[in-house]
Amino acid sequence: MSILINDSSQVIVQGITGRDGAFHARAMLKDGTKIIGGVTPGKGGTSVDQLPVFNTVADLQREHRVDASIIFVPAPFAAGAMREAIDSNIPLIVCITEGIPTLEMAEIYHYARRQGVRLIGPNCPGLITPGQCKIGIMPARIHTPGPVGVLSRSGTLTYEVVYSLTRAGIGQSTCIGIGGDPIVGSNFIDLLELFETDPETKAVVLIGEIGGDDEERAAEYISRSISMPVVSFISGRTAPEGKRMGHAGAIISGGQGTAQAKVEAMSAASIPVADTPEEIAGLIANRL
Repeated sequence: MSILINDSSQVIVQGITGRDGAFHARAMLKDGTKIIGGVTPGKGGTSVDQLPVFNTVADLQREHRVDASIIFVPAPFAAGAMREAIDSNIPLIVCITEGIPTLEMAEIYHYARRQGVRLIGPNCPGLITPGQCKIGIMPARIHTPGPVGVLSRSGTLTYEVVYSLTRAGIGQSTCIGIGGDPIVGSNFIDLLELFETDPETKAVVLIGEIGGDDEERAAEYISRSISMPVVSFISGRTAPEGKRMGHAGAIISGGQGTAQAKVEAMSAASIPVADTPEEIAGLIANRL
């Protein structure tokens, strides 16, 4: 089983005629995702590797069922692309774009929630259900099907942890990069709820980093609402206050959002915290 996506998911690519959109549309197709077309305003009637291109999401929906959209649109236009997908009631929207202004993202966040649409990202690598569907930019070859869900704020750490799990013979149900911006469409708690109801997910890896309080809130939620084992890793333990570490949201400000506070919250909730990403596979193996 899995959450959010599976082998029947039909996916479109907004911004498919751009460099990144075309490259990753090809990669997702190669990895088995059912890409049915793309959207670029003004390019309707053309194609990208036999995939039809439409001017609007609504035009594409007249011909196909759409279960999810992935957005490769430059930052100045990404909020508009997300709004178009939300207006079209696409159940799952994944925004890869980095650099979207925070105020624009705040509006989109609340709009998606009001419309009942699931948004992943922005500034994220997307998600994958190994062997079934990939909506994102992660390397599918390092993933393998199995019982462990993975949630992460960091794209590259997700890949490192997944590779470690796979090498240890531990497969994954669904792996999701939630995004590293201060405001993202779905947080840890939103997705932990889904894993809790997936009968085939037997454990979860949670990868956090400095900045914000998502990890602290997730720890409290896990302690009272999650029945399966959860293990964690918190990056940025040596980060100085006021210096952004990679992601826009990964910054310690006013003494808040420190790695130590997050580690303490996890420990208080009886969630094991790995000192290095390589330790996660062992922690999970001991709890499966």
